[in-house]
Amino acid sequence: MSTGKDRQKQLAREHYERQQQRRLEREQRNKRMAIIGSTVGVVVVVGGIVAGIAVLGGGDEPTEAAASPSPQASTSTAAAPQAKPYDEKSGTCGYVPDTGGGQVKDVGMPPAEVKPTPAKKTMTMKTGLGDIVVELDNAKAPCTVNSLQFLAEKGYYDGSKCHRLGNDKFPMLQCGDPTAKADGKSQTDGSGGPGYVLVEENLEGATYKRGVMAMAKTQAPGSTGSQFFLVYGDIQLDPLYTPVGTITKGLDILDKVNKAGVIAGSADGTGAPKETVEIKDVTIDGKS
Repeated sequence: MSTGKDRQKQLAREHYERQQQRRLEREQRNKRMAIIGSTVGVVVVVGGIVAGIAVLGGGDEPTEAAASPSPQASTSTAAAPQAKPYDEKSGTCGYVPDTGGGQVKDVGMPPAEVKPTPAKKTMTMKTGLGDIVVELDNAKAPCTVNSLQFLAEKGYYDGSKCHRLGNDKFPMLQCGDPTAKADGKSQTDGSGGPGYVLVEENLEGATYKRGVMAMAKTQAPGSTGSQFFLVYGDIQLDPLYTPVGTITKGLDILDKVNKAGVIAGSADGTGAPKETVEIKDVTIDGKS
């Protein structure tokens, strides 16, 4: 017959086992959440994936925080303006200021008037490793393409570094934060944006397979900014992130970067790429 002390030990052991089980379930849930950002206004991709991406800058504790809902905005009675989709009648998109915080490189707001023609546009990113060329779907994502072209013409992306590299289980390279250091040390990589947000587009039937360029966002709808990710494998994600185009040149560059690995990767094997990818210039349809 067990003593009272034995019973206490058993209860303590059972309590510990329950804690471990809850921790395991929490980690598994977090692994289904690929964080592609950090700090205030976390930019994320959420979906049923095998391996998640930790908060940029690494560390298990920040990952827990990032997996939770974003910090609440001010409890002011005045609601923040919401981004609006492309309106065919007026030919406009509703860009609004980003109230989520984070670092800002302010180059102004894109023009509201948008033209969904031509249906396709060509985006060329000149990097230190060669050109990455993307065919943008202007017909299906006019607000997004208009924003990218505006930022390109302002030199927004010039000199920026792609700050997050996935792995074979989550094959993507994330870019578009002009404030990122991509040195494996910065805790703020992934928090930069243009100071405005727009709605997600082209989501019906969206998939994220090798060759797709898609826009990163926070967990909130209408929170797309300047950051994007280039997919060099197949990722199982919910259709929540604007697939804006298809990579027509440069997948070999992404494969090379992936092969080189990451700097001081987090527990899930992701982090700043060892092979630096610096965007020197971006042009869209020859205009920048």
